[in-house]
This record gives sequence, C-alpha cells and structure tokens, in this order.
Amino acid sequence: MTFEPATPSDEGRGVLVSHARFDADWPWVAEAFRAQWPGSTPLECLRQDLDDTRAVHEVVKDPGSVRRLVVLGSPVTAESVAAFTGLAEAALLGSYGELPEAELLRARGVGVHRHTSEGFWGQSVAEFGLALTLCGLRRIPQLHHEILTDLAPWDYRPPGGIPRPGGRGGQYGDDPRFTSGTVAGARVRIVGAGNIASRYASFVSTMGADVAAWDPFAPEPSFHRAGARRELHLERLVRDAGIFAPMVPLIPSTEGLVTAAHIDALPKGCLVVLVTRARICDMEALRRRVLADELALAADVFDIEPLPLTDPLLGRPNVVHTPHNAGRTRQANEAFARAILDQFQPFEVQVGS
Repeated sequence: MTFEPATPSDEGRGVLVSHARFDADWPWVAEAFRAQWPGSTPLECLRQDLDDTRAVHEVVKDPGSVRRLVVLGSPVTAESVAAFTGLAEAALLGSYGELPEAELLRARGVGVHRHTSEGFWGQSVAEFGLALTLCGLRRIPQLHHEILTDLAPWDYRPPGGIPRPGGRGGQYGDDPRFTSGTVAGARVRIVGAGNIASRYASFVSTMGADVAAWDPFAPEPSFHRAGARRELHLERLVRDAGIFAPMVPLIPSTEGLVTAAHIDALPKGCLVVLVTRARICDMEALRRRVLADELALAADVFDIEPLPLTDPLLGRPNVVHTPHNAGRTRQANEAFARAILDQFQPFEVQVGS
C-alpha cells in the first residue's frame, strides 16, 4: 500500500478562528497552528478583536464547507455546531480546557481533539524550576542587584578581617546558613512525578544530586526514568531535604497537601522551590519559617498574586522571587498547538496497494 500527499480537494478546507481573549493568555498558539499546519492547503486564519462577540459560524464564510476547524477562545453556540455541516475533525479550545460545545460535535460523530494533559508547558516550568534552584543556591539575583549600587559584594574578606572556618573568604560568598553551592551532592526531595516534576528530577539527577520523589499515583517508570528513588511516605521525604520541591498541580485533592507539619519537619537551612502553585503548601507555615531565616525560598508562585510591594518576602537575602511566568515560553505555546495537531488524521490519501 502506498500513500501520496493529499490534493487540496482531498484535504478539504481548514480554518482557525482565534479571539483576542485567547491571545492574551497564549500569544503564540495561533501562529504555531498556522506554521505547523500539515498538508498543501494553507490554514485559513481568522482573528476576532476584544469587542467582537460574534459566534464562530458568523465569522467564517460558508461554514458548511469547512472540513477541519480549530477554535481558540471564540464564541461557539449550538447554532455554530449546526452550521458546520461538513466537519470531520475539530478542536474547540479555551485558554484553560475545552469549550463545552465540543460535546455537541462528538455527539454528531465529529472527531474532536483536546489536550489529555498539561505537558505542553512541562519543559518550560521544569527548566525554570532548575534555574530558580541554581539562583537560590548561589544567591545570583541578590548579587546582581547588590552590585548595581554597592562594591561590598566584591570584597570577600571575612568580617573584621578575621578568617573563620566556613566563613567568607577568597571568592566564597555563599550563605552557609542555607543549602548552597552545587546541585551535585544535594539531597533533592520532590513531591510529584508528573510532567514537571519528572523533568526536574531528571535535570538535578543528571547534575549529580541525590534525588527522591513521592507520588502515590505515578507509575514506577516515572521514577527510574527520572533518576529518582521512590519514597512511599511524604513524612519521610521531608526529613532530610536539602532542596524541597513540591511540584504537583493545584486541584482540590492537592490543596494543602504539604501541611504545616511537613513544613516544620524540613531541616533548618533547606531551600524550598515553588513553580507550580503555592497553595499545595501550607503557606502560613512556610512564610513563618522563611521569615525566621530557617528556610530559603525560590518561588515563581505565591499565595498572594501579585505580591504587594510591602510583602515581607520581597527583597530578603534568603528569597528569590519571580512574577509567575515559568510556563509561558514561546516553546510552550508551540507545544500547545502541536499536542492538538498530532491528533488530526494524517493529511494523506490511499492511492493503491
């Protein structure tokens, strides 16, 4: 059996309709669909402005001739579903999940595609988590800021000019009160073994860390492929953590998963890395220990967002903070589109056997 590329008439008409509301959350997704669209017939791309409230069937001319449809945040109604009589495949996507009208198309026998996970931003968030870890270990953002206005960070002489074991000297300027130095040899303890956590585990494992992870729902391959030892008890995971990284999504069952007791059991000086959602932890307990200089924190997510300019976490020597932007890289936008496009039937036609 042989296959050849479909002709334009075989492929049918492909249309993408995006709304500015969706672009506000995912600014590169529509372009990624256009650039990655397979086949020889270009994807027709239509965009609605913020004040455009028309339903998708009112935007697309001759909707009955459309064979493949992608909707990104544009309004879809029952009338829209009825108007697209020739659809074979579709994706009706909001910024966070599928539009409810997709079920009407499924009931009609149309192949409707959706994300089966949030893996599209897993790489971006995991890499950001690694960057926060390195910044927390070496105080890179603090030093960057300090040398803009002060020469003191360049002076590695010990306080009072009296050398002390474990004190400042040479080019050693890490804070010995907290986990610092290299990832290699660090005891990294991770909550989760999913798209983000498993990638992060593989990064730090490759760099030489001692990695253990707790996730009662992940299959065994998630651990050994990431180079992590499986820990069966969260209470035991926290006891010897040098770096503690809770990396599960925030859903009702994970809110407050890391309790005050878990936070209080973390060894003094532990670096806590937050890149998924803050409220998977008891933030009152975490704040208490960070503000008491018992823990260091490297966080992209917080219990209050945006952080008020008067928040006591800001500007501390034991805190690295960024404004919740770990996941939205251009590459994550492209992966968002690719995860849907990969589900469309190949744009090929059978021509013989």
